[in-house]
Amino acid sequence: MSKVAFYTLGCKVNQYETEAISGIFEKAGYDIVDFSEPADVYVINTCTVTNLSDRKSRQIIRRAKSINENSIVIATGCYAQTSPQEVAGIPGVNLVVGTKDRARIVEYVSQLETGKEQINAVDNIMKARIYEELKVNAYKGHTRAFLKIQEGCSQFCAYCIIPYARGPIRSRLPEDVIEEVGRLAQNGFKEVVLTGIHVASYGKDLGTTSLLDMIQRVNEVEGIERIRLGSVEPSTITEEFVNAAKRLEKLCPHFHLSLQSGCDQTLKRMNRKYTTGEYMQVVERIRNNIQDAALTTDVIVGFPGETEEEFEQTHDFLKRVEFSKMHIFKFSPRKGTPAATFEKQVSPEVKEVRSQRLIELSDKFTKSFNLNHLGRTMPVLYEQEVKGMKGYMEGLTKNYIQVVSKGSVELKGKIVDTFLEKTQENIVIGKTINRETL
Repeated sequence: MSKVAFYTLGCKVNQYETEAISGIFEKAGYDIVDFSEPADVYVINTCTVTNLSDRKSRQIIRRAKSINENSIVIATGCYAQTSPQEVAGIPGVNLVVGTKDRARIVEYVSQLETGKEQINAVDNIMKARIYEELKVNAYKGHTRAFLKIQEGCSQFCAYCIIPYARGPIRSRLPEDVIEEVGRLAQNGFKEVVLTGIHVASYGKDLGTTSLLDMIQRVNEVEGIERIRLGSVEPSTITEEFVNAAKRLEKLCPHFHLSLQSGCDQTLKRMNRKYTTGEYMQVVERIRNNIQDAALTTDVIVGFPGETEEEFEQTHDFLKRVEFSKMHIFKFSPRKGTPAATFEKQVSPEVKEVRSQRLIELSDKFTKSFNLNHLGRTMPVLYEQEVKGMKGYMEGLTKNYIQVVSKGSVELKGKIVDTFLEKTQENIVIGKTINRETL
């Protein structure tokens, strides 16, 4: 039996797609092995968010050939899509597939096995109009299921290469989403995370549905007990959305609201489609209507032209919102994006200082959010054993508090009432009340 190994870089969407591609190989009779083992085929699902992502992708591609010089090495994903000739020029690459036509990947391998040395199957992604249906048929080792429902992005933020890597927005058909959610429930999954490249735009191309419609339909699927959203734009959270969301018991009170900057001048240069005032209205809308809501976000520091005053505006805005957690990124010029050519690039040293300040602020926010929930009993979905701590399991509350409790692996995949006892760094130590799945 031929062997295939996978390596995924980047986001949860990439991970979902790797799961789907592995299913295609399994159906074709391949045995899936660890990437460190000798294999006949290596599939590297690349990322291109930053130049560092590109470099990491190249390193992994080279590593595959070093494990088995006679193997077929496949590069797929965003880096393969945006720089197909560059990827094809990496010694050892046999097949380059971008972010479409991945359902044909085994067919391409068969062509290579008959004597072809290299295939470049990358097409113009900007012409894509139909969602490529890649189904995940097996969910190995997970308790939360990340479910891709949307592809592409048409926002064209000044710093982002993704619209060029993924093309225009395409939504998965509602019936296909619900069919997969049903299979997830049958496989024992309690939580599904709806994700995509720009999940907030779900349904806009179809004209007959929306993200809210999809959430409401998933909410009706028996067996699924939690629905969590991936990153959404502030404009998604309208009065209509909140009024519907607060009536959906399965929808987790956790909203990852993309921010990037707390300064209006910086947001304008980034080509973001909102002001800090509009963003704050959304924050208040959520907090006034949804109990225990957790708000998380992404922030970029050191965007070109970001002065000390602009950074301080961002810092002050973040303190006003007081997120439960923030992901902090240092701006990285990405070739092919407008921001890469902007004047007044910020030095790496200044970016580092600003990044550390916001990381410290984020830790303070998380600790405060966790402290506010101590002394309460909350349902926790336990996901895995804590690394290096045998006999302890970790999981999440509906509002995204990370909880560690004493317990065996029998807790995995179960939702258990847990008393939140104390904080330890950015996690909460809990004590399970019972072993009944809610």
